[in-house]
Amino acid sequence: MVLSVSERTFTQEVSESPIPVLVNFEAPWCGLCKIIQPLLLQFKSQCGDQVKLVSVNADDNFKLATTYRLKSLPTLLLIENGIVRQRLESFRGREDLLQALEEIKICYINRPKTYQKSKVADLGCRSA
Repeated sequence: MVLSVSERTFTQEVSESPIPVLVNFEAPWCGLCKIIQPLLLQFKSQCGDQVKLVSVNADDNFKLATTYRLKSLPTLLLIENGIVRQRLESFRGREDLLQALEEIKICYINRPKTYQKSKVADLGCRSA
């Protein structure tokens, strides 16, 4: 199950999260959003409690969609300590998304469960 967040809960669930959060901006009418859902659930099960997965209905949360300058749906943002570390949009296909998710797993799954903001730059992970 993926936690659904809104403008009201975004700060607490995403910006202030002690672990990195993969935010899936989607909409009910978006066919590609439905297609990638199983891939995201698989990613979540593989990452366990190392990366949090949440969804945001872009239609119902226009302020967030504007803040993060969404150009297309789905758009995935990896947010760590309130900072966008990766932005995934305009997928060219299933393999493209799987490769991007694999890079996130490699970067985050074997790291310590707690970390300090000052150490974030030393992780060697690709940033946005």
